[in-house]
Amino acid sequence: MSWVLEWLDRPATLRRAALASLVANIVIVGTGGLVRLTGSGLGCPTWPRCTDDSYVTTAEMGHHGLIEFGNRTLTSVVSIAAILALAAAWRQRRRLPSALRAGVGVLLGVAAQAVLGGITVRMALNPWTVMAHFLLSMVLIALAFALWDRTREEPPRWTAPRAMRAAGVLTTAVSAVVLVLGTIVTGSGPHSGDTKAARTGFDPESVSQLHTDAVMVLVGLSVAMWFGLRALGAPLRVTRAAAILVVVELAQGVIGFVQYFTGLPWYVVVLHMLGACLVWAATLNLLARVTTRSDQAPAKSEDHSLASTA
Repeated sequence: MSWVLEWLDRPATLRRAALASLVANIVIVGTGGLVRLTGSGLGCPTWPRCTDDSYVTTAEMGHHGLIEFGNRTLTSVVSIAAILALAAAWRQRRRLPSALRAGVGVLLGVAAQAVLGGITVRMALNPWTVMAHFLLSMVLIALAFALWDRTREEPPRWTAPRAMRAAGVLTTAVSAVVLVLGTIVTGSGPHSGDTKAARTGFDPESVSQLHTDAVMVLVGLSVAMWFGLRALGAPLRVTRAAAILVVVELAQGVIGFVQYFTGLPWYVVVLHMLGACLVWAATLNLLARVTTRSDQAPAKSEDHSLASTA
């Protein structure tokens, strides 16, 4: 037993467990999208059982049951990653108290997501509960990112001017708006998860245009932040975070146009959903680079040379 505690006490264990939790929460968004896009949203028509008589899928449920049950099973992987990260954060709470708070948030979020998923099934994939299910995943990704970010070993944060910090918050807020509008587009489009599932009733063309407009604002803010950070002489790791966000946004834009003009094929829509997660993570990364935190892992000196040459 002592070797387990010793392993949990290692900073590398916490860092890797936090990263595993972040990756798992992104992957399950993709598998959840696969459930909806293949019409398998009611492959298991009840919850917490798959059918009235079985907790697992049956042959009668066919491939829809397998896909839906597979996504439910992945929840256990997300839960294990969250529990492991929380255990390591608890053991290292004196070194990184903020990591413990984030770890508790992740585990509670995973539990809430499981309950909301059950409510979504019992409400026959009501588009508003489906939207809430996706947006809660974005909250979970934010919490998992915060946990992982607090375990990263790096020099003390660069003190950005107040205007740049405000720009980072604004960019994050617009990114969140883009996510919300994206869920409305999805809830108004053809991929409902089941032929009997309702839609929001909004005109898909109109909400798609509104979503596109918000994306343009987000890209504009991100590019402006990149230019601004370079003009201020920010460290390389900070300007690189802005550049990564712009690149991910442009790649996501290309996928978005492809899915729109090719009639929303399911495999492109899955890529777009994963891309949304990456845009959100990149946004959070930029926000973290231009803001401060009260506690952090021990600093390394090697990045100071990067800061002086940026």
